[in-house]
Amino acid sequence: MSEPFLADLELDLKGLQCPMPVLKTASAIKKVEIGGIIKATATDPGVTADIAAWTKSTGNELIKMEREGKVITFWVRRIK
Repeated sequence: MSEPFLADLELDLKGLQCPMPVLKTASAIKKVEIGGIIKATATDPGVTADIAAWTKSTGNELIKMEREGKVITFWVRRIK
């Protein structure tokens, strides 16, 4: 699997249940520059809706989300 985006920070959120993946992503986004990208992997199926809602409410950009088996990988760009 080729990396579609170069991540500035990678998070392993596998095994964490809602709301931890979103909370950890929200905390980590502050550590990257504006325009920076976080790549995260999670196993909580609720993360697909949660991250989409979080990016919409915070003004950050959900670039891509993909699922391979139980693992969900998503890329978020810091907008502000």
